[in-house]
Amino acid sequence: QVQLVESGGGLVQAGGSLRLSCAASGSIFSINSMAWYRQAPGKQRELVAVITSGGSTNYADSVKGRFTISRDNAKNTMYLQMNSLKPEDTAVYYCNAGVVTPYLGNYWGQGTQVTVSS
Repeated sequence: QVQLVESGGGLVQAGGSLRLSCAASGSIFSINSMAWYRQAPGKQRELVAVITSGGSTNYADSVKGRFTISRDNAKNTMYLQMNSLKPEDTAVYYCNAGVVTPYLGNYWGQGTQVTVSS
């Protein structure tokens, strides 16, 4: 059993910053790629950023230069530093991870709300 728990969401004014965390726990042998997704009301879930086990990263064009994804493999935790937030960043943010238990499974967190006011 693997759990992913997000934290750090909240309400912030445009131009502000937030830092999201995603902590994985349970019977974990190793974690492959981890990613942040978001889903705004009435829209499909979209990929925000992804980080491999080796630390390579990739970002959606809409957040490049503003968001930074990172991870602490020793703590099985992933982060998303969000700067220069815009109202269009408002969404529920979900973490996702490929976890080896030792069987590879795809896991999701429950989501954390980020609201950016104008």
